[in-house]
Amino acid sequence: MPEVRLVGPNGEQVGIVSIGDALKLAQEADLDLVEVAATARPPVCKLMDYGKFKYESAMKAREARRNQAYTIIKEIKLRPKIDPHDYETKKGHVVRFLKAGDKVKVTIMFRGREQSRPELGFRLLQRLAEDVTELGFVESQPKQDGRNMIMVIGPHKKKAEAKAEKAAAKARRDEESAGEAPAPAEQVPAEQASAPQE
Repeated sequence: MPEVRLVGPNGEQVGIVSIGDALKLAQEADLDLVEVAATARPPVCKLMDYGKFKYESAMKAREARRNQAYTIIKEIKLRPKIDPHDYETKKGHVVRFLKAGDKVKVTIMFRGREQSRPELGFRLLQRLAEDVTELGFVESQPKQDGRNMIMVIGPHKKKAEAKAEKAAAKARRDEESAGEAPAPAEQVPAEQASAPQE
């Protein structure tokens, strides 16, 4: 009769037993006999509550997915002859995205005769990269793509770090606002309040 290496419900080694004995032990303990290493010689089986095991595995996987941070690529579009005020606004967006831990794809759109002056777009992208150098780095250098010029800026900090920092800052703000609650007005005794003024 084939044999298996049996592991108890708490991870203790039972030893090598026949499949029949292992099934009998599982029935007596009101547990399932689950093969955990089929390629081992002899195969390894464990006594466990399989339904509970499946549930716990699903919960762990869900928790891992919740804690996973997805890298999002945000896109900003600029024109080569952008107004200084508009440039500052767009730069503000890039700063916000990088602080949140997102990558930023910066696209310069050329129209008409602007296409013959790609150096304008290149200089603008270099200026933007220098302006945000403390928050991000150039992940892919500016390159011409048809009528557009594209550059990708990656954040220095990971998405998860940015999330944790944001949560900590929010907690600090909540504590500060709780500490600045207005002081209750002084209570005036009722007889003083109602006494007529002389």
